[in-house]
Amino acid sequence: MVRRVVITGLGVISPVGRNPVEFFDNLMAGRSGIRRLQTDFIEKLSIRIGAQVAGYNPADYFSRIKLSGIERFSQFALIAAEQAVKDAQLELAEHEQPRTGVYLGTGMGGATTLEESYIELLRKDDPRIKPLSVLLAMNNAAASHVSIAYRLQGPSVTYSTACSSSAIAIGEAYRQIKDGYADVMLTGGSEAMLTHGVMKAWEALRTLALEDVHDPAASCKPFAKDRTGLVLGEGAAMLVLEDAERATKRGTRIYAEVAGYDCSSDSSHITKPDAAGQTRAMRNALRNARMQPQDIHYINAHGTATLAGDIEETRAIRQAFGEHAYRVPVSSTKSMHGHLMGATGAVEFMAAVLALQHNAIPPTINLHQPDPECDLDYVPNVGRRNVALNAVMSNSFAFGGSNAVLIAKRFL
Repeated sequence: MVRRVVITGLGVISPVGRNPVEFFDNLMAGRSGIRRLQTDFIEKLSIRIGAQVAGYNPADYFSRIKLSGIERFSQFALIAAEQAVKDAQLELAEHEQPRTGVYLGTGMGGATTLEESYIELLRKDDPRIKPLSVLLAMNNAAASHVSIAYRLQGPSVTYSTACSSSAIAIGEAYRQIKDGYADVMLTGGSEAMLTHGVMKAWEALRTLALEDVHDPAASCKPFAKDRTGLVLGEGAAMLVLEDAERATKRGTRIYAEVAGYDCSSDSSHITKPDAAGQTRAMRNALRNARMQPQDIHYINAHGTATLAGDIEETRAIRQAFGEHAYRVPVSSTKSMHGHLMGATGAVEFMAAVLALQHNAIPPTINLHQPDPECDLDYVPNVGRRNVALNAVMSNSFAFGGSNAVLIAKRFL
């Protein structure tokens, strides 16, 4: 039996907000979370901007004992999960726990712990690495902590497909419920990789944006002629997905229905994006949702602000949507919250779901002179309100050629 799947809870901690209301209000206002990094290694960086969770103090959320066993990316996941569970008013009976799971995406997991361990061992020549280093750093730590916190005894799976990690986690969680393997899933993604070593590695890859000479917050410029690259970010977003019949019976608020999903592989190049693979994912997601291109009223683009990426995504949207590509509004919220890598798919799908709920489209900020090759309606600089939205799409395209597309629609 194929079941309908709905979203009943949202949680987020991000560079532009620490809860869904604050998050979406700041997106609509065009407020950027991109700024000079607050770190003790900034002088050692060539690129000194990022999208941090400003003013974050772990002690505000966790006890000292608890913090000894949870890495920064796991902290973010637990914070977002707690919000989502409370928002959904989710209370599980003991017999429901085996039918509830967690699917989570991350790119680098415990990057902070790994870097600290390497420094202690290789630079300071200290043989005593923290006893919990493996448990802190492993990619599935965040999902495990969430599972333990809520006694989720169904499947606990971590996806790591770079920038599409959490979009795939959400899509596969949707399939778990749709196909009858689970009734409730807590799903999303978390990332905390703004470390010295990671920043230097990305500098070497030459994909990071240059700091805007007038305003660091204006450094990420998706689809603009003067874009120079992506800005790394951190944070987490988690969603409660639920069987629609169960959610309706218990009378909880329903944000939207997850209507479609697909993932594809470019199978062409490890870093260069390919419009053909992205087009396949969008077309198949539409087919899965039993929709036509004209049924989509907003696309939250992957929109990283890299030179090749924005052009290829524009081509892919044109190929997948035909003439409707020029009528559907498209925006990149990465211009404000940066690129959260493994968490970015969940953060952006949440932005799309909130757009649907509020009939409001967040802008692509810093888009003052569009690239002629990026010729769609990219909602430049100012968000749009009072727009009739019935279905939205969110794109996530990753290094390695891993593409994921999610579609949400109003639940009727």
